[in-house]
Parts: sequence; C-alpha cells; structure tokens
Amino acid sequence: MNRLAQTHSPYLLQHKDNPVAWQPWDETALLQAKQLNKPIFLSVGYAACHWCHVMEHESFENAGIAAILNEHFVCIKVDREERPDVDKIYMNAVQVMTGRGGWPMSVFLTPELEPYYTGTYWPTPARGGMPGFAQVLDALIHAWNNRREDVLSHATEITNTLRELAAGATADVDAPVASVDAIDAGCERLLRTADTKLGGFGAAPKFPHVTDLDLLLRSYHIDRDPKKLHVVTCSLDAMADGGIFDQVGGGFARYSVDAHWLVPHFEKMLYDNAMLAKLYVDAFQVTGNSRYADVATETLDYLLREMRDSEGGIHSSEDADSEAVEGKFYVWTPKEVIEVLGWERGNLFCEVYDITEAGNFEEKNIPRLKQSIEQFAKSENRDITALKTDLRFDSELLREHRDKRVHPGRDDKVLMGWNSLAIEALATAGAVLGIERFVEAADGVATFIWTKMRRADRRFCHTFRRGHAHLDAFQDDLADFVNAAIAVYQATGKARWVERAATAATQMINHYEDKESGGFFYTADDAELLIARQKDWHDGSVRSGNGAAAMGLLSLATLTGNRSFADAAKRTLVAGGEVIVKQFAAAAQVLAALDRYHRSDEQIVIAAPDWAAAGELRMAYYGKYRPHTTLSWVLGNSPEKGPVVTLNAGKEPIDQLATVYVCKNYQCDAPMTGDDAIAKLRQ
Repeated sequence: MNRLAQTHSPYLLQHKDNPVAWQPWDETALLQAKQLNKPIFLSVGYAACHWCHVMEHESFENAGIAAILNEHFVCIKVDREERPDVDKIYMNAVQVMTGRGGWPMSVFLTPELEPYYTGTYWPTPARGGMPGFAQVLDALIHAWNNRREDVLSHATEITNTLRELAAGATADVDAPVASVDAIDAGCERLLRTADTKLGGFGAAPKFPHVTDLDLLLRSYHIDRDPKKLHVVTCSLDAMADGGIFDQVGGGFARYSVDAHWLVPHFEKMLYDNAMLAKLYVDAFQVTGNSRYADVATETLDYLLREMRDSEGGIHSSEDADSEAVEGKFYVWTPKEVIEVLGWERGNLFCEVYDITEAGNFEEKNIPRLKQSIEQFAKSENRDITALKTDLRFDSELLREHRDKRVHPGRDDKVLMGWNSLAIEALATAGAVLGIERFVEAADGVATFIWTKMRRADRRFCHTFRRGHAHLDAFQDDLADFVNAAIAVYQATGKARWVERAATAATQMINHYEDKESGGFFYTADDAELLIARQKDWHDGSVRSGNGAAAMGLLSLATLTGNRSFADAAKRTLVAGGEVIVKQFAAAAQVLAALDRYHRSDEQIVIAAPDWAAAGELRMAYYGKYRPHTTLSWVLGNSPEKGPVVTLNAGKEPIDQLATVYVCKNYQCDAPMTGDDAIAKLRQ
C-alpha cells in the first residue's frame, strides 16, 4: 500500500494498492518535492468518475508506468471533492494551457507548485490520435532534465496568469450595484443559446444548467415572457422523460451524452439531484404540472433511500460503473422486465418506456418516455389515473429486482455544501408538496451539520466520513448552509435556524470576505496558502459561492434586521460588477442574487398560537412561487420565536387565531385572519 491507505477519501482509497507511490496533498509530500528537487505529478479526480477509473486501470495499475512515475516524480493524488480549492486553481491552469478541461486532471508542477504542463486523460498505449501516457512522461522527463530553465520560466508565466485570473477586476467599492438591465441581458443570452425543441442549451453533451433555468424562471415571474417559461418547461420535460432520469429508481445522472437526453453519463451526484429537485418544485409552483412534483418527490426519495448516511448526512455520489461496465446496473431487456412483471404488465411497461428487442443503448434499453404518460393513455384510450398507479407499482417491483444486481460504487463522504443544497431542496419540497418526511429530513440533515461538522472552536468542516469531520469549510459550504438553514426555518418555524444561519454568515464575513474590494475568497484567511487565492463567481457543476452568499445574506438581513449582512451582500454584488456585465453567461447565480437585491420587497409574517393552527396558511403561502418574498413565523409563546428574528417585532396572533401580516418594504397592511388571510396568500 502507498500513503493513500491512511486517508479518509473513498476516491483516494481506491488508489491505495496502486504500484504508484501516491501521496495525499499534505505537508509531507510537498516538502519531499522541495527536498528532492523533483517535479510533482498531480492527478485529480473523484470516486464516480468513469474515465478516472479507466486511467487508473490502464496506467496507474501498470507496473512499468508506475516505475517511471516513482523514479522521476513525487506523485500526489487529490480528490477534487475534498480539495476543491486545489482543483479550481489547477483546472484553471488546464483551461488556460489547453483550452478545455475535465477529469481525470493531470498536472505537472515544479516543487514550488507552479504548473508547467497539463492535460486530462492520456491512454496507455497511444490510440485515437492521442499520445500514450508513457510518451508524455518521457517528453516531460527530458524537458526537466535538459531544459529546466525554460520549464521554470514557463511555469512562472502560467502562475502569474492564474494569479491575475484569481484577483479578477479591481472593483470600486463605492460604485453602485448593477441594474436589473444586467438580468435582462443574461436572460436574452440564455434564450439565444437554448435548444427550444429538445431542451437544454447548446449541442451534446447536455448538462442540466440548473442555475440558468432558475434565472429564467425568476425572470418569468416578473415579466411573464412565454419564451422564458418555454425554455424552462421544455428542458424539464425533456430531462424528466429521458434516460438521464432514472425512471425506475428516481434521481438524475450527471449529464446526457446525446442531444435527446437518452444516454446518460450514468454517475449520480448529490448536487445535481438536490438542485434539480428544488427546480422541479419551483416549476410545479409556477405551472401546476403534477409531473414536476412527482419527479422532485422521486428524486428526493432516491436520496433518502439510497444515499443517507447512518449518522445523518447524505453521501456524495454513485458511480457510473457496475462490475467495471458503465451503466450496467441501469439497463434492461424486454425479457427481464416481463420476468418481473408478467406478460401483460411487462409488455405495457416496455411499450410506455421504450424497451425493445433492438434496444436503444448498446443492444440494451435505458427506460425513457418517448411520449408523456398522459399522451400514451389518450392514444390507447386508458384511464390516466389507473395507468399512473400501475406504472408506479411496477416501477417499484423493478427497482426491488434491480437492487439484487451488483450496485455501483458509492462515495460515502458527506460534504457540507452539497448536503446544504439537499437540505434546501428537502425543506422546500416538503413545505410545497405537504410531505412532512422531507421537512423532517431537512431538519435532521441540517442538525447533523450543526452538531457533527464543526470543530472544537465551532468553525465548520468541509467533509465528514465514518465519524470523522475534517478539512476547513470552504466559502460555498458556508454560503449554501446559510440558504439551507433559512429554508429549514421557513418550513418549520424554528427560529434556531435563523440564529444558526447568522452564525455561519458571520464566520463567512469574518474569515472569507475581501475587506478591501468586497466579495468572498474561496478559502479562509487562516487556510493553507496555495499559489493563488481565488473568488468563486462562476457557476460550474454547483452554483457560485459568491452568488449563493449574496442570496443568503440578503434573506438573512431581512429576517434579522442586521445591516452588516445587507452591506456584505451589497459589497459582493459591487465587487462582482464586471462579472455581472461582461461574464454573465457563466454567472446566473450572481444574477439571481442581483434579482433578489432589486426586487425582494415583500415580507410575510404568519403568526399563530401554535404550529398546528398555522397549517392552512402555510399551505396557502407555499402554493405560490415567491422568489422575491421573505417568510417569517411567530408561534405563540414558543421560545422558537427567537429575538434574532426582528422582522417579527410587534406581530402576534389576533384573538388567538392564525394571522397574516403582508408587508411591502416593511410597511404592513392590516393583519388578516381566517378566510381573508387564506385568500390574501392565494392572490
């Protein structure tokens, strides 16, 4: 075994028996590179990454390749999910030097951690016009031994470029926040790049683009532009009907290889499923389409059924591969379906979900809907309610049968930020759909983070696995938790979550904010120093840290009346001015925060003698999509009223009846009770 045997990451542990003398990214490995004056081979990936497994099998299990690496390099393995700070810096290097990126990420560094050559996957042996990994190593060894000054000079140039990128534009802290025109420009760009026939954006491969769809839905709420709603619903319909959605077990794969959403890249990531579930709930509020509610429910049930950790958190991902074959766990033949369901029900299921003898994927079938269940029922003159009931029952039978197969590998670490995304989705879905088990799960996962993922000094940790929390939280961990805690408060009325959100926000401001230019650095002021200290403005696989921070701080400021939160949000949006104006194509979350800054002028307080008495008003509130409204609760004499929620000041139940206070810019209409209150919330 190499040194990875002593780590906690499931991805690193996958490589502990490689003949490569892998080391984790730590002081020991970095010091060794300096002492030996050897370059570093940095390999970055994650547990669910299919091509990471391919490169491991071809190259890192190859004794000849390992011998070359061990002799000439200090070899370091990084789990990109554990160390996103390292991943972000060197992924920028890959993109600067090659014009593209991806995982596995392969970067060659000087002992001073400056990159001089980068790439992603290299095969062993050479094929498909790509050089073999051994060829790449031979060329780099020759350059290090014979042209070292050129190598070092090149590395310094690249590092300077990375530092310039990390610093970004210098913002005038006294400048005004960008206007709503920037939101309109961003939406117009999304409309131009949307695939209005097949859903999504651009050509294959297609990713969900959750933050872009969320921005269009927010904008539609203001101007009712049907083109915006069409892009959202077309995309959601295509994903929900396609193979990217697990029609048998629920949950979404990472992306679609093709333009029609049929063939997924089969890995399932927590962040995709959390963000998509909330988006489908939001779309259900806007459209009333029950299919969206069903998809959200099935997705969240999948997470709670398959991904819940025994200690309370939610695991990170499931692999694309099963028995070393990508997608094997998920595909079917008509014979298999009929064996489980019987001839009549089996053939019906195959007809509905496009399961044929010819197959739609490598002579097997990925279940998908070629037409909606409603359309099928109409064409076959079937009762839609009965058909849906039968298909749900049969899907569950198939899922139970599928569970007997060899499951894909699972990355069982718990990440604070990704769990926070799931908390927000669970809390919102539970409140909107009236599914209390989701609300209870949201409260439970948030409590897990609060109790199990903090250090002795109460600072938050980034990751947890098997009873051990470690690594300092990153800025997006804290920003996402702020939003999650507020969502739990609004779904439960428990004011402790506002106080806990304020604790996380205060840590973020104290340790991550750029005190000179505004905005938040990705790492804390007392974190390990890397070659650059970055700010996270752009959405990637998850929403940007600065966008999430501004959103959460604005909500928190409204609830608490704490001006410091509002000021930090404003400084963030001012600091992101150039991103908002010039780079809005990749910054939908920042634009969503800008939307909240300009348009969130409504506050609603529901005051009731107890939680049970507030039930109808809660249902009425969550029956509408309200991206610009802040909800707060006053529950009798409960200690959960909490002095921290200053929005509640002076608001009590009238005559011990559930009461609604509707306010615009903190100016409140006369309070209402009974049917009048319900009608007001339903307007």
